[in-house]
Amino acid sequence: MEPISRRAFALGTLSALTTTGCGAATGGAAEIKPPVRKTGAEGATGLRAATEMRGVWLATVENRDWPSRPGLTAAVQQKELIAHLDRAVRNRLNTVLLQVRPTADALWPSSYEPWSRFLTGTQGRDPGWDPLGTAVREAHARGLQLHAWFNPYRIANHTDPGLLAATHPARVHPDWAVPYGGKLYYNPGLPEVRAFVQRAMLDAVARYPVDAVHFDDYFYPYPEDGESFADDDAYQRHRGAFTSRADWRRNNIDLLVQEMAAGIKRVRPAARFGISPFGVWRNASTDPRGSDTDAGAQTYDDLYADTRTWVRENRIDYIAPQLYWEIGASGADYATLLDWWARTAEGTGTRLYIGEALYRAGASGADGRPAAWQDPAELTRHLTLAARRPQVGGHIFFAAQDVADDPIGAMRRVVADHYAQPASPPR
Repeated sequence: MEPISRRAFALGTLSALTTTGCGAATGGAAEIKPPVRKTGAEGATGLRAATEMRGVWLATVENRDWPSRPGLTAAVQQKELIAHLDRAVRNRLNTVLLQVRPTADALWPSSYEPWSRFLTGTQGRDPGWDPLGTAVREAHARGLQLHAWFNPYRIANHTDPGLLAATHPARVHPDWAVPYGGKLYYNPGLPEVRAFVQRAMLDAVARYPVDAVHFDDYFYPYPEDGESFADDDAYQRHRGAFTSRADWRRNNIDLLVQEMAAGIKRVRPAARFGISPFGVWRNASTDPRGSDTDAGAQTYDDLYADTRTWVRENRIDYIAPQLYWEIGASGADYATLLDWWARTAEGTGTRLYIGEALYRAGASGADGRPAAWQDPAELTRHLTLAARRPQVGGHIFFAAQDVADDPIGAMRRVVADHYAQPASPPR
């Protein structure tokens, strides 16, 4: 869920993902009216259920949402953080998903990895306070849940290990790192890497009463034209009985998810485990079990993440697919994907929340974004459609700075239409 790449895929920059024909769909969607639902034991009426996910992602990578820039004083950083939490409360949200390990670094005094450079401007430099500890305490004081958001394998948004802190594990173990697409990644095919990243993440879970652990959409990196992920040696050494590299890669990610789920339950039994994948598991043209879409990326084939199996076999507590398209998008229609995920989650123990592209609201057509996103009612229509599907337990908005800016009032419209009353977060 790193902002630059998630934007690129949401905008359909891959040739197979088209987003034309949305104008007519938007016009039709205007007839949708928010439903009234009964909530609470007394049967009082409201626009949504008394308990639902109302979340916001708070991204720290490249200072996307917070801190506003590196090198601010501890007092200013805390002030900005608390402003985001207070804004969530004012918008009657109930969950903040804080990115605490954006690039194999830490927003807490980690025993395994250096302090994040997004705090001070220098990786490894102590910021003089404990951001994750403060965030958990201040969120809970406001009745908000705090989900600790980790990126498992990304090391850096560049390929030069020399720019990392001298004690960074990727410098101590250079054989763990793979340059790809202008970035540096840990190799998921190495068992020692998989064990290390789990220890690094569980360090935070053990230290703080986080309500959940959250992964984004990065497992193996999104494919880059003309590049191959250099894991030949790992494949030869660790392939076991696998004769397909793709199946081996998927197994590596499956093992990470299963082992991390077990680790969370061991270290903090009350904490949940959720993942927010790219919104298309597979296109139906690839697999009849897939969605009726024509997306340029498929998590199963391109990121080696079998998200459908994780849901169907209840390997995680919740899934929040990033459905970052408009209603009526020809390559990946929001309504089509909403229905596919509702059917996939039905009858499982995995809760379904929907990732919403608030950041697209108000973006101009000159940015390559469909006209639907100029309409402040586009997002409220999404929530109206989802309210008719009992499998959907709420929504998460990308991202916190867009909640703050809200250039065309799309978030204000969502709050007015759907969040008139507070809701308890799922537990």
